[in-house]
Amino acid sequence: MWISGILWIGFIVYWSAAAKNSAPTARSESSGSRTFHQLLMNGALVLAFWSFRPLDRRFLPAFRWLVPAGLIVQSSGMALAVWARRHLGRNWSGAITAKTDHTLVRTGPYRFVRHPIYTAMLTMLLGTALVSGEWHALAAWLLLAFAYSRKIRLEERNLVDVFGPDYERYRRESWAVIPGLL
Repeated sequence: MWISGILWIGFIVYWSAAAKNSAPTARSESSGSRTFHQLLMNGALVLAFWSFRPLDRRFLPAFRWLVPAGLIVQSSGMALAVWARRHLGRNWSGAITAKTDHTLVRTGPYRFVRHPIYTAMLTMLLGTALVSGEWHALAAWLLLAFAYSRKIRLEERNLVDVFGPDYERYRRESWAVIPGLL
């Protein structure tokens, strides 16, 4: 779990530094909506590492290979998040926004899914849950899945407002989070 925690800290440091290069915001979601999402995300991250009764029991057997497999899954999610963030460039924002000179990105991982950063975050937390093997980490993943299902609905409405028929076409031609499933 220490290695998983260090990976999360490294990711958060990178993400915070990369956020400074975003374009100015023309329109944004309400502060209440953004705060609610941040509470869900931060709650999920705390829950992933905080073992307490009755969620301190294992949902997975204690196979030795699960820890390295989980770290590989988590690292793969991190790589996807960085790749997606680089393709968004100055269009990126943690909040649901319309940027000044906003462009619809369909390159890199955005060729396959509309929300690869959300896919990446869910993958990272799934890796942490595999490393932990305990119910609290699985509950954290479920909480994050709820947070992103909510955010996807809000963000898709915003992107239709910003890009109109171009986004509607993109939505018909791509998957939201997982190619072939969602």
